[in-house]
Amino acid sequence: MKSSRLVSILLLLQTRGRMTAAQLAEELEVSVRTVYRDVEALGAAGVPLYGDAGHAGGYRLLDGYRTRLTGLTADEAEALFLAGAPGPAAELGLGSVLAAAQLKVRAALPAELRVHADRISGRFHLDAPGWYAEADATPYLPAVADAVWNGRVLHVRYRRWARPTDVERRLEPYGLVLKAGRWYVVAGPGPRTFRVDQVLELVTSDEEFSRPDDFDLAAYWAAYQRDFHERLYREEAVVRLAPGVTHPRASAYGPEQPDGWTSARVPIESVDRALGEFLSMGAGVEVLEPPELRERLAATVRELGARYAGV
Repeated sequence: MKSSRLVSILLLLQTRGRMTAAQLAEELEVSVRTVYRDVEALGAAGVPLYGDAGHAGGYRLLDGYRTRLTGLTADEAEALFLAGAPGPAAELGLGSVLAAAQLKVRAALPAELRVHADRISGRFHLDAPGWYAEADATPYLPAVADAVWNGRVLHVRYRRWARPTDVERRLEPYGLVLKAGRWYVVAGPGPRTFRVDQVLELVTSDEEFSRPDDFDLAAYWAAYQRDFHERLYREEAVVRLAPGVTHPRASAYGPEQPDGWTSARVPIESVDRALGEFLSMGAGVEVLEPPELRERLAATVRELGARYAGV
């Protein structure tokens, strides 16, 4: 990966001194042209790296320059280690890389900050998936991640909900998102969002693509989630909630009534979905609207009452 290569170039020059592009290319097993691009990237990032021409030339760092972790507070050191989620990293094929990176960072920390960083691993554990959901099989996740890093086009056979369910797609993968234990790839053109666990077949091509300069993965995902919820909950129910009972999607709560109940509006996906949802709340909710939902709830309750009448 490019980021790993940049760090390697920096450490090689720091430990060995002057090196030519050919020497760096041989060490890193890449082309000389790739080294040239990486050196330009380091320079653009503010690393004081200089190149000398001639037979005895090569690249070198400014005398006295060394990479150090300076200025870290205790809270920053703790956050740094908390951010390295081992589960997702392992799924991406980066588990050992993350462990090695954390080891190097830990070794560079002052003793008092090292104590704070070590405390994180013993007191916090990140587990993204929900309790009642089995982990999705994502055999193509490492290949998708590699295509994201290297800007390679993917050709996939993908399973979707609409018919025809199995379709062929050409993807320009812009980024990966982990949401509630499930991986999504955001890909152009579009962009559009695809579940990685629904990729049935995958072929990585040699075709390269350029991600739009103005594309912001975090901003896209936030907008995608807002649009998803707006499309998902197109209808609304008016309900009464018993004292102390709330609903996560309820809004526009009315004033408390003499019996202690309150009225609220709840966005719903459909009458069918809402039926099971409100039944699960038992006697803590009364649905007032829409009439169809109220009638179906009443019919279900009557049927249940008849079934358990002899208990």
